[in-house]
Amino acid sequence: MQPTLASLVQHSSLKLTVLAGEGRLSMPIRWAQVSELEDPVPYLDGGELLLITAMKIDAENPDAMRRYVDRLAGAGVIGLGFAAGVNYEQVPQALVDAAKEADFPLLEVPRRTPFIAITKAVSAAIAAEQYRSVTAGFEAQRELTRAALTAEGPAALLGRLAVHVGGWAALYDVSGALVDAAPTWAERRAGRLRVDVERLRDRPAPASAVVSTADGDDRVELQTIGSGRRVRAVLAVGTGAAPGTAERYAVNSAVALLTLTTERSRALQEAEQRLGGAVLRMLMSGEAGHARAVAGSLYGGLLDFPLRVMVAEASNGSEAPADPPEPGPLDLLTEAVEAGAARSGEAVLVVPDGGRLIVLAADGGAAVTACAEYVRGVADPLVVGVSAPTGIAAAPAAFKQADQALSVARRRGSPMVEHEDMASGSVLPLLAEDAVKAFADGMLRPLHEHDANGRGDLVASLRAWLSRHGQWDAAAADLGVHRHTLRYRMRRVEEILGRSLDDPDVRMELWLSLKATHVPGVSHSS
Repeated sequence: MQPTLASLVQHSSLKLTVLAGEGRLSMPIRWAQVSELEDPVPYLDGGELLLITAMKIDAENPDAMRRYVDRLAGAGVIGLGFAAGVNYEQVPQALVDAAKEADFPLLEVPRRTPFIAITKAVSAAIAAEQYRSVTAGFEAQRELTRAALTAEGPAALLGRLAVHVGGWAALYDVSGALVDAAPTWAERRAGRLRVDVERLRDRPAPASAVVSTADGDDRVELQTIGSGRRVRAVLAVGTGAAPGTAERYAVNSAVALLTLTTERSRALQEAEQRLGGAVLRMLMSGEAGHARAVAGSLYGGLLDFPLRVMVAEASNGSEAPADPPEPGPLDLLTEAVEAGAARSGEAVLVVPDGGRLIVLAADGGAAVTACAEYVRGVADPLVVGVSAPTGIAAAPAAFKQADQALSVARRRGSPMVEHEDMASGSVLPLLAEDAVKAFADGMLRPLHEHDANGRGDLVASLRAWLSRHGQWDAAAADLGVHRHTLRYRMRRVEEILGRSLDDPDVRMELWLSLKATHVPGVSHSS
């Protein structure tokens, strides 16, 4: 253990006697320093035991001794060792009184104990403590490594780390959500630090910060996990005081091991992406059996249950590469989806597809929820289309559904559209496509031009007649005209368009054209 005044007093060969400050002997000693200067403070760093013979100070002057002791205490000196029998046969009473008044540790050093013996004792104790810390650090590293290799992985590692630091440890994913904490009682305490975790996560990696818990009981050190500039996770370590050397070794080892477990190698990432791409292509080709065989245990669990297909893209249509590369919107979406699935123990298949991202996720699972939460809360522009729930046999149809939903999301300016929303809603918003509007304008343009010349209201008459399913009396009543007038106008429509209103296809095209030119927010040409 680190040397203290108490351990020096208990050192049998030093024969030190405590004259003042008995209640403060547990203070650790950083060094033992000899100085006969009247004011040694400018040359001290704090934490020293100062050794003197009082060659240059008036040790019998009460006022001088009070000033001397107060200055030493203010500079962080933890105690004073006075050599008796050198310049003074005994420690002067003025110095003893000043030390007692300030509750400042004062030790009497007998003449037969040289200062060098005290310095050697302190140095040996510091060296022993450093050796113990290094040894304990290596032992912690071995234990943490063994824990990281168990089935529990990071959870077991956090448990051992909490023991070694005498506090608690927690791990957060890239979204800032709490993944695990040890011991279990620390979960609520760690959960309150999400804002601090998100703030650290957004800084360039590697990054660290020291914060306090809401109740102020813990000093919490946060460190980002991940190689390079990409943050994969955040580690929190809560202790009652700043970690010592051994504890620091344990924390650094945990950071290194968590980096290895959360940051997969580039080769492994590429291999998984190739495998995922192969599985996806088989599913899209209707080869569900082959896809299941290739997926094996990596994605096999996903293919046994109803799933959804999600197609995502940056709303600007592309992701410009940065130099050096920075994670783009689709990269961050990938991390959010995979983190959400990992927290729930789900399998998820994420495949980059040019400027898009294709995701196969369990219906009602955490990956779909994480995707929705991310795209609706992120500042980076993203649009996502989601299929209806389906089995792997219908994966090609589900992909088409997701692609259609993506087109609608892009047109509406919505971050995410599910295929069920399209099917349960009206078809009319879909008529806002440019091709549909161009067709409608072209078909109705002659009628608009006729009406613009003041020769009747053929467009309104056509709308009323079609809305009444060709019932002359009802449509004429809606328009406030005689039914013969309406019949004349419909003949004019047929003449101008060169189309027969008896043809149901013509009536359908005209009705959709009228609707397309009156979709909310869509203007028509006249």
